[in-house]
Amino acid sequence: MCFHSQQSKSAQELKHRFKAKFEDEEEFRPEVYNGFRFPKTPVITRSDVGNIQLFSWGLIPHWAKDNSIRKSTLNARIETIHEKPSFRNVVHNRCLVLADGFFEWKWLDEAGKKKQKYLITMPDNDAFAFAGLYSHWTDRNTGEIISTYTILTTEAIGLMREIHNSKKRMPVILDRANEQLWLSGQTDTLHEIELIAIEV
Repeated sequence: MCFHSQQSKSAQELKHRFKAKFEDEEEFRPEVYNGFRFPKTPVITRSDVGNIQLFSWGLIPHWAKDNSIRKSTLNARIETIHEKPSFRNVVHNRCLVLADGFFEWKWLDEAGKKKQKYLITMPDNDAFAFAGLYSHWTDRNTGEIISTYTILTTEAIGLMREIHNSKKRMPVILDRANEQLWLSGQTDTLHEIELIAIEV
């Protein structure tokens, strides 16, 4: 699964890498994100490919009465997004979730009481994109429209099977050639991507 990610690149670096401008550049801060704090992180949506926007991690479906569901929607299994009520109405709301690393814990014993934390990045430490889905939710008490997203996960491959050895899942990471294909709806597949892992 993916509950902790890293974005250490500057706004300028992200604009250059993704050929897009920042909508709220002054609000953006490079940092390590803990999904359970529901941070605002940079995304590019299918409906606005020229802008990098800040959406909250943890998808809130439009029908939700409150925001409590978001703790369960940080990730979405790509195999079941067409079935799950939280995601089936937004399967066409595709987005790129911008990052340059994420963290996973390898179990060192069968019970998972001993774990080793790893930072996973691209070999060149370049920025990349997770495949995501997004939603716009209106708070019934305040009328505020909150934009949120989930990161898709798939069966772990290669290096990730060794690290995430408990559930053997990994986030769907798009190579550059497939970023626009994902946004346009022309691909649903994960291509094996070379990653490196650093013990932290």
